Amino acid sequence: MTRFLSVAEAEDFAGVIIDCRFSLADPEEGRRVYDQGHIPGALYLDLAKDMSAPIRTHGGRHPLPSTQTFAQKLADLGVDESTEVLLYDDSRFVFASRCWWMMRALGYREPVLLNGGYKAWLSQGAGMEMATPTPDPTAAREVSKQWPGCCDRDGLFDLQGQSAFVVDAREAQRYRGEHEPIDPIAGHIPGALNLPWQSFSNEHGEFLEASALRECWGDTLEAAPLVVYCGSGVSACVNVLSLAVLGRDDVWLYGGSWSDWCSYL
Repeated sequence: MTRFLSVAEAEDFAGVIIDCRFSLADPEEGRRVYDQGHIPGALYLDLAKDMSAPIRTHGGRHPLPSTQTFAQKLADLGVDESTEVLLYDDSRFVFASRCWWMMRALGYREPVLLNGGYKAWLSQGAGMEMATPTPDPTAAREVSKQWPGCCDRDGLFDLQGQSAFVVDAREAQRYRGEHEPIDPIAGHIPGALNLPWQSFSNEHGEFLEASALRECWGDTLEAAPLVVYCGSGVSACVNVLSLAVLGRDDVWLYGGSWSDWCSYL
């Protein structure tokens, strides 16, 4: 069950807490702000170093690491398939949802997420610390060699052949090709609809209620197959998260997303 905890509930959380803060503009910022202060006991996972593999010609800007590599990283933090985990960031779930998707895809206990993120934690006067906790490592579990629920470019072609609905999670200007600050080519995958990832939370970084999420998706909620992508397979995980709240567990993530697609153009 997909759950969000309030700050008050998170203060009593007894499992492993993981800080997922990151900045696409400055890849070192996440670790830097973690060192400057984080939720007491929280460990850190870096999008680029821990939740992505090295960049290649194709595969996107944040290709998924091997499943076993990620399982080992979780084990190093003391997380096994039954561990209770709380995730947070300060970017309206963008980076926390990537970790949520990865853990869920591999069959781990579904993590909970801090509603409002680190900003809410601080604004409500909860404590913080600067010291880095020492994790209690566990043995890495054996996991599937493939990422369930993730397709590559060829897999997307196959799904399109099954009349899949493809949803672009980027901001409308990037979808329309009017502004492209990151990738070398602007535009979107032919036939894709646009539903920006920011649609599912408010300006305070709090996830919307189920009724509002249904309104965001409209008739697309019933579409199958349903594929979501973004720039590099990160912010699209917010869309997947919103669908999980609504009971859709059969959604595909195009892992390489637009940065992979445009590498072939």
